[in-house]
Amino acid sequence: MIHLIPGDPVRASLGPTAPAALVAARRESLGLNDPLVVQYWDYLRGLLSGDLGNSLATQLPVSQTIGQRLPATVQLALLAFVTALALAVPLGVLMGVLTRGGRRRRGELAFSTGSVVVGAIPEFLLGVGLVYVFGVQLGWFPVAGQDGPSSYVLPVLSLAVGPAAALARIMRVEMLSVLQADYVRTARAKRLPARRVYLRHALPNALTSTITLGGLLLSALVAGTVLVENVFAWPGLGTTIVSSILGKDYPVVQGIVLVYGAGVLLVNLAVDVTLALLDPRSAIRES
Repeated sequence: MIHLIPGDPVRASLGPTAPAALVAARRESLGLNDPLVVQYWDYLRGLLSGDLGNSLATQLPVSQTIGQRLPATVQLALLAFVTALALAVPLGVLMGVLTRGGRRRRGELAFSTGSVVVGAIPEFLLGVGLVYVFGVQLGWFPVAGQDGPSSYVLPVLSLAVGPAAALARIMRVEMLSVLQADYVRTARAKRLPARRVYLRHALPNALTSTITLGGLLLSALVAGTVLVENVFAWPGLGTTIVSSILGKDYPVVQGIVLVYGAGVLLVNLAVDVTLALLDPRSAIRES
């Protein structure tokens, strides 16, 4: 698909004043004159040997470029995920307890409506709003770059608020379902303290669906970093892939897409293992 974008990546990297003969020789040396099928086959052969190629713009190995930018993206995504869980789980449990059995209808309506509205706001639009309020108007946090702990606040919140709203809504529904289970009624019949009933008996069983959805949201967070990083000029893979797409830097785009794909697979694997460990019926836990 990136080959459909108009423009010549070699001309872009060498500059508009480069001689035509030099541009043609460079294209030939990079194999860009070959059919796309041949280029793809050459790329796969290099990939199997661990070679992601070199950037057309900087001539640096793609693996080196990814290694320099990947930590910033991983930090941003993980901090946003932890923040989303820290906001969603207590809020969802609290609303589940307060609205159980049809109680507090107005509170339930306000929570459901508010979470849907907040969850529908795109990350980049929320980021722009946070920059305007807390960066430009109040001047509390920096609006660009990765410079100290305060620079993480706005991009992390931009990524975490939407998933937190969705997770809190799911957590409340799961909590309501668990609170109606027989073992919870048995725990209450034994006159166990309410805190123990909610935290020890209800919460672990309500977390399974939340963790599953959380894993999917973490995958979405990794993809969401592309837009948020560009809003906050974050030195991660998101800004790198956008600039590489604009410059038609094929090897860098392909390498970053592979990293994002591998990240989604690893997140799904981690979620499956976590659910197996938390499920009392799991053979992994029994062993």
